[in-house]
Amino acid sequence: MKLQHYLGGLEGLDPISLETRVFVEAWEERIFGIHTAMMALSRQLDLEATPSTFNTEWTWADLRKGAEAMNPFDYFKFRYYEKWLGGISGYFVAKGYITQAELDARTEAFLSSPAAMPEGGDAAVDARVRKYLMIGDDPRRERSAPARFVAGAVVRVANPKSVDHTRLPGHLRNKVGIIDSVYPDAYTYLCDTGVDGIGTAMPVYCVKFDPEDLWPGNTETNFTFYADLFEAYLEPATAS
Repeated sequence: MKLQHYLGGLEGLDPISLETRVFVEAWEERIFGIHTAMMALSRQLDLEATPSTFNTEWTWADLRKGAEAMNPFDYFKFRYYEKWLGGISGYFVAKGYITQAELDARTEAFLSSPAAMPEGGDAAVDARVRKYLMIGDDPRRERSAPARFVAGAVVRVANPKSVDHTRLPGHLRNKVGIIDSVYPDAYTYLCDTGVDGIGTAMPVYCVKFDPEDLWPGNTETNFTFYADLFEAYLEPATAS
């Protein structure tokens, strides 16, 4: 994650919102529904055909990349589902489903006359979404080669260049930890992260860290920090 999208380990970020409701306003439910429908319509999981014209791929990774690409000042200004809306809207424009001018015109029309907002849906699309929610996307794959590390091995977290998206927490880069366990099989991600190193399925490890190594002089005692990390993010601790 880029800085504005992953703030673990940073101080001075108060106040922290304790809001526990999943949806604070009704429009947020619609945004979540649009995102879910986009995933269901783009995934090839032996699902029924629908009359939808949506024919490109959309995943959680696309949603995350859209949020991470925002100007950091805008990122902190907008609410959670406003970031989703921006990412989804930008995707539709980028893929040619709608032009920015058309999007602006429709937005203005709906803001001036909320009653004009379309309602209802398509039964075939609804059925496909429900089936997709039951099937889901399993990231687990059969492992084709042995895991590089074993439990107890001392490893150093890499510091790869991340241009578009990364699954590596910033505060773990270059830190040394110990393999606590090796998860069975291999695991993939929703998209290829390019130079970041995540693409084909690979082993995933639970790595434990001494908090004092992560935040020197600013930790509580008697606890251990654990993180699940792809193999591409790890190297032997003796490596230069």
